[in-house]
Amino acid sequence: MPAINVIDDYIREETIMSQRQSWLEGWRLLAALTLSLIVLSLWIASMRQFEVEGVRMVIRFTARSSLMLFCLAFGAAALARLWPNAWTRWQRRNRRYLGLSFAASHAIHAVAIVAFANMDPAGFAEATSAASYIFGGIGYAFIIAMSATSFDRTAALLGPRAWRALHLTGGYYLWLQFMVSFGKRVPAMPLYAAFLLPLLAVMALRLIAMAAHPRGRTVAAR
Repeated sequence: MPAINVIDDYIREETIMSQRQSWLEGWRLLAALTLSLIVLSLWIASMRQFEVEGVRMVIRFTARSSLMLFCLAFGAAALARLWPNAWTRWQRRNRRYLGLSFAASHAIHAVAIVAFANMDPAGFAEATSAASYIFGGIGYAFIIAMSATSFDRTAALLGPRAWRALHLTGGYYLWLQFMVSFGKRVPAMPLYAAFLLPLLAVMALRLIAMAAHPRGRTVAAR
């Protein structure tokens, strides 16, 4: 599919959504996921009376929820191309809202990080570094930019070529950041290797989809 059709594809998804919408699609899906993440985060923090350890548990929880939502959005187009079925079509139709849910999860993650920094400055300084500020800041900049351009009007204002470049670059940067963030914990906590599996699977699916459908590289890249 030519790059010029990227934004048209988003608009077409919205049309299909209005015609074939189940209850848990579109904005309802985004609202349900966001509300669930907020409730779960509050519940997790309350388990430690909203003290520092509870906040750190929320940071870990939202890091993992963000990873899963990111993988669902990042792999949606490739999965729909390789294995078209009811689930992958649903995932493909709702990738915009899965992506925005990922942004919501990471917004909660950011709130928890700020709370941690305020509640335990010494512990926060020990847990972070200059690199985490730089690369984490770049990641959040991509998330904000990609979220802001996930709407028809803003996507059209940006233009198809710039839109594709932003979402392609941002997607791969965030994938790499997740790989590094979770991968660096594997030596001390081997079970963290399990979190790398969905990331590797999504990348493999995208590469397979691009190899199987050379003209569909634009689709798989989105």
